[in-house]
Order: sequence, then C-alpha cells, then structure tokens
Amino acid sequence: MKNSSLLQAQNLTKQFGSGRTSVRAVDDVSLDIGKGEVVVIMGPSGSGKTTLLSMIGGLMRPTSGSIFIDDADISAMSEARLPGIRARYIGFIFQAFNLLDALTVEENILLPAQLAPGGVKGARGRVEDLLVRLDLAARRGAYPGTLSGGEKQRVAIARALINQAPLVLADEPTGNLDSQKGSDVTMILHDVARDQGCAVVVVTHDARIEEVADRVLWLADGRLRDRKSEIHSWARDPVCGMRVDEWTAVHFAEHGGRRLAFCSPRCLQRFEANPEAYGSVDAPAGGALQS
Repeated sequence: MKNSSLLQAQNLTKQFGSGRTSVRAVDDVSLDIGKGEVVVIMGPSGSGKTTLLSMIGGLMRPTSGSIFIDDADISAMSEARLPGIRARYIGFIFQAFNLLDALTVEENILLPAQLAPGGVKGARGRVEDLLVRLDLAARRGAYPGTLSGGEKQRVAIARALINQAPLVLADEPTGNLDSQKGSDVTMILHDVARDQGCAVVVVTHDARIEEVADRVLWLADGRLRDRKSEIHSWARDPVCGMRVDEWTAVHFAEHGGRRLAFCSPRCLQRFEANPEAYGSVDAPAGGALQS
C-alpha cells in the first residue's frame, strides 16, 4: 500500500488540434501515487488511457498541468534532460513492444542499463534473474523477428524492470499473453511493488490485474470517474474461462448468433481456429453486475 508520494500529476490536460476540430484526450486529471502502490487505470478504448500514461512517463508533454516524480517537475524539464530521467526513474512496458530487431533478447533487456548508474555491467546479475522469472532463458540469444507475441511482451517487461526504476508504467502488459503467463506477469508486477517499493501504474482491459491493485481508476472521455457509478456486463471467455468485462473488452467474435468476448488475442485466435471445440459457448455468457 501507499506509504509516501512518488508521482503527483496535477490538472493534466492534453489537447490535440485547435478550434472546432480540437479534441481533449485528457481533461483535467490529477493523480497522487505512492511508493509500493499498484494503481490500475481502466476504461473504454479511446478514453485517453495511453495518452495519460505517455504524459506521466515524460514521452508526451501536457497541454497544461504538471507532473512531479520524486519532487522533480518533469513537465518543465528540457528535452535534453528527459532521457536520463526516464532511464533512472521510469520503467516502460509498451503495448507495441518497441524492441530493436538488430538486438538479441538479452541485449534488448539490457539496453536501458546503458543510461543508468552502474551501466550494463551492474545489470548483469539482474538480467539473469529476469530471464528465469519470465521464462526467457532459452531465448536469450534470439532476435525479435523469431519471437512470438507473448515472448516479445515478456522481453518488454524484463526491459522495463532491468534498471529497478522506482516507477513502472505498463500499457496493456498482459494483452498478448495467454491466461497462465498473464497471471504470472500480474504477480511479478505485484511483487515489484511489494518487494522493491516501486509505484506501478497499469493501463489495461484485463480484469485479472484488479486482483493485485491497491486502487482501480476509471477513465472515460478523458476524465477520471468513480468506478462504482458504472454498471458492467460480465462474460466468460469461452477458451480460458476468465471473466471479461464487456464494457472494456476489445476482442470479440460472432458465433451462433451471439457476440462472445475474449480476454486476449491469443484466446480469440484459438477460438477462431476451432469454434466447435468450445462447447460452452452455447450457454449464457454472464450477467450484469454492479461494480
């Protein structure tokens, strides 16, 4: 749980365009997140979650508002200072992986260490631990072009954790993982917060991550909203059996006149390859529940 403030975002707004065509992707959002705290931000696609995460991580400047990490105002820093701040204070898990094709798995993981105290030499012990924890030891010399989507995601997670940054930002960290590996990654993020005192902010549609969160925030139309005010319709993924929130789900298939929700691309692909193998799809998928 939170013990002292690490991240403070005050009245953040991000506006794209101008005049009648302008769009406020994030609208007057304030956050205060402590060391050792896991905060999950959920909401429908296009609600501004990734934009908010990018501003918090210094990848995008807010139109207005301020962002403090460990009392340093990163929103006021020059572009020249930001790479060093990101390498030292922030670990990123990108939804699109952002791996370098010319580097091996191990080299991709170690890349941020070049800008951190101790350098690559100081990170050698940590990379061994991460390769084992994320089931990548056998793939350490492989190149991204030979990896599955799930393997690329786990490499991206290891890279985010290599510098032991006090703030970890994750954009759909389990979106390309099957049910078991998604659960494993969820627990790794929980352990990072508990054992290392990191603040972990996760943008996700995955209800599994709620189980380890200290707080769950909902972002809709660029503004934080009270989660309890929303009524959600829950379904069961016919492949893995996981409960899926139909309001925030992004993976669907039509079958037998019904719209089925899936927790991940992997489960959707398995279903589409052989729908008849999942006989339970003819049963009711779920009911409406008050969050």
